[in-house]
Amino acid sequence: MKITVVGSGYVGLVTGACFSELGNDLICIDIDESKIRKLNDGIIPIYEPGLEELVKKNRKEGRLTFTTDLKKSIKDSEIVFICVGTPPKDNGEADLSHVESVARTIAEVMDSYKLIVEKSTVPVETGNKVAKSIRAYNTEKVDFDVVSNPEFLREGSAVNDFMHPDRIVVGCESEKARKIMENLYAPLNAPIIFTDIKSAEIIKHASNSFLATKISFINAIANICELAGADVENVAEGMGFDKRIGRSFLNAGIGYGGFCFPKDAEAFIRISEKLGYDFRLLKAAQEINQSQRKHFVRKIEKALWVVKGKTIGILGLAFKPNTDDMRYAPSIDIIKELQKEGAEIKVYDPVAHERSKEFLKDIKYCANPYEVAENSDALVIITEWSEFKELDLRKIKSLMRNPLIIDGRNIYSPKKLKKEGFMYISIGRMDVI
Repeated sequence: MKITVVGSGYVGLVTGACFSELGNDLICIDIDESKIRKLNDGIIPIYEPGLEELVKKNRKEGRLTFTTDLKKSIKDSEIVFICVGTPPKDNGEADLSHVESVARTIAEVMDSYKLIVEKSTVPVETGNKVAKSIRAYNTEKVDFDVVSNPEFLREGSAVNDFMHPDRIVVGCESEKARKIMENLYAPLNAPIIFTDIKSAEIIKHASNSFLATKISFINAIANICELAGADVENVAEGMGFDKRIGRSFLNAGIGYGGFCFPKDAEAFIRISEKLGYDFRLLKAAQEINQSQRKHFVRKIEKALWVVKGKTIGILGLAFKPNTDDMRYAPSIDIIKELQKEGAEIKVYDPVAHERSKEFLKDIKYCANPYEVAENSDALVIITEWSEFKELDLRKIKSLMRNPLIIDGRNIYSPKKLKKEGFMYISIGRMDVI
């Protein structure tokens, strides 16, 4: 099939690369000329395992191209995926100006049937508004369909998530659109959930909001465990064996970050308010998530007694492993709070150094975890990169001024750290002092 993907950001680039891998002819569009120039030079603007190889392979085989020419691309394609940004406004609502702009352009240039697929995360009823906009601006009254096909791509495993999805959600209202989407996704042999458009739009927000709530729930349990002297890891394991609950997303820590969960939870609250519902449960999940970062900073303060003048080593900056995404990363709030108190900050992240410079100032970037540990008064784990789990702890201890590890992701065993001679503080477990 001939497909245009409008927006070559995270979702658009992964979507375009993966659909081309399935044998389709893909045109990826972006108004950012610099980004398109880099992509045509083989430079991938985001870090995502497996994506660079996929892009290079399909560009070489002629199935994947990049351009800024939106009008020509729309004319040349039967399917148009809208993958543009929907950033939050100051009030938390999604800014749909880019979606509306693309819809108008599609309407103005299309001269044959088009299937318009909203892939961006949008509020319920956006599909209807896209269709209304296209009908209003397409003077030739060309036939078209609008489909909602929300993405469920996790940063760090997005290529695998696309190629091996748990499910594919398609909201459509015509048999023609249904058949096209069935054929498009047939190579993946995955369950396709067909719904109306509004239900598909809500599925996306409901899914991310539920996962955000699950994370906040286990963090609240972690706080109770600390007060009671219990171990949240044991509690989560016991809960997770219940098939109705499951073990995933029951990892206590410093809360969720990234772009999707914070943005989508806030947007869903605003959507609910507009519909006349006060989503107090989701508001509480947000509050717990923010308070968890403050709770972690208090742990650091308590462990060091006086933060001013101390050197604190930070391991991990990105909001999660296997990505360089710093948007809403917990590390930003935590580091800034420690800097306010006069701490000297040293950091290491395997891939997020450059991105972090947009958000953090006056910190020392180190080449590896051992350089971070050298002469530090505390080592703080913020992102659970696999390489941090394999550190030579004896070497770490020998380099530190004070053998103190404060672990925001519970990547170590308290017993092991005690045996190695560390003071060890984690989340929802007894401290080793």
